[in-house]
Amino acid sequence: MIFPTKNKLTNPSKQINRTVNAITASNLNLKYGSKVILNNINIEIKAGQVTALLGPNGAGKSSLLKILCGEHELNNPQSLNPPAIQYFGKPSTEWNKSILAKHLGMLPQHSTLSFPFLVKEVVKLGGLPLTISNVELQNTSEEFMLNVGIDHLKNRLYPSLSGGEKQRVHLARVLTQLSQSNENKIFMLDEPTSALDLSHQHNTLMLARKMAKSGATIVVVLHDLNLASQYADRILLLNEGKIVVDGSPWQTLTSENIENVYQQKTMIMTHPQYNIPVIIPI
Repeated sequence: MIFPTKNKLTNPSKQINRTVNAITASNLNLKYGSKVILNNINIEIKAGQVTALLGPNGAGKSSLLKILCGEHELNNPQSLNPPAIQYFGKPSTEWNKSILAKHLGMLPQHSTLSFPFLVKEVVKLGGLPLTISNVELQNTSEEFMLNVGIDHLKNRLYPSLSGGEKQRVHLARVLTQLSQSNENKIFMLDEPTSALDLSHQHNTLMLARKMAKSGATIVVVLHDLNLASQYADRILLLNEGKIVVDGSPWQTLTSENIENVYQQKTMIMTHPQYNIPVIIPI
């Protein structure tokens, strides 16, 4: 993995204020018909951290992420306790959408893009909200294609790529989108490792962690408990639309919690190098 030499993603000399609430959400509820997807979620997410959303299929992880980024509408806006989301202390409803797009990026699990664009053209779509010249956009997109390891694909047609290659193209696109956000950067990723091989899984999450160390707010949906253990500062364990456990990897990834949520017995060991929990199904 090649990390950027410029200062678009990281600024290690900057002092990070990890007391800042980058995202504040209250009274989040979501239903599809009679099916409750999210049940009264209230959370605060700090800047400078990787927050992982874990849980079994149907727990509400992706739905919560889509509400936090504004993709899903909030239920019951006229209720006595209306739902509310704030970014950096400012209500989401008061943000200009073009300005917010420079600060908040979402990497979806799947993309419906089917037009025969070249890879480099897809990555440049991340420049739509930006106020930079064509030359700056060219340089920025080239940097991020190199950064995520798709520089050799830039002249390929996007539909011809594998699923994992497409995920990395969109990763470069969203990083391009966020390149002007400076300190106030929120990056949400919905199962970003689902189509990636082992090396690119770790490269993607190492990049996210590096961004967090430099002040970005990272929220990621994962299924792999060991990846979450290795890269997350905080884990929200969801089940049936509720947050049932919230804490560090050691606090959340216990045998008892995992069995309660996943109905799977596990053995928890300590990683010999990183001092993190390693989860082994038994």
